[in-house]
Amino acid sequence: MGDLIVASISAYLASEILKRSNKQIAPDEALISSGLIDSFSLVDLALFVEDTYGVRIDDTELNADCFDTLDQLAALIHSRQ
Repeated sequence: MGDLIVASISAYLASEILKRSNKQIAPDEALISSGLIDSFSLVDLALFVEDTYGVRIDDTELNADCFDTLDQLAALIHSRQ
């Protein structure tokens, strides 16, 4: 299931946030600390995760410690389902 979550979030990031639908994002690629996404994009991503997976993301979790890679996001989602 983690792979499906990673693929879904990767596709969303590439098409909706980065506007480069052919961009491949590795599961362990840094999103925030590398500057790939900014704070505005992070909020959009959190809303996508909440709406798509029915989980609640606390504002205090919107940081590189919890949200920096697709693997971290998938683990967070899985822990809340």
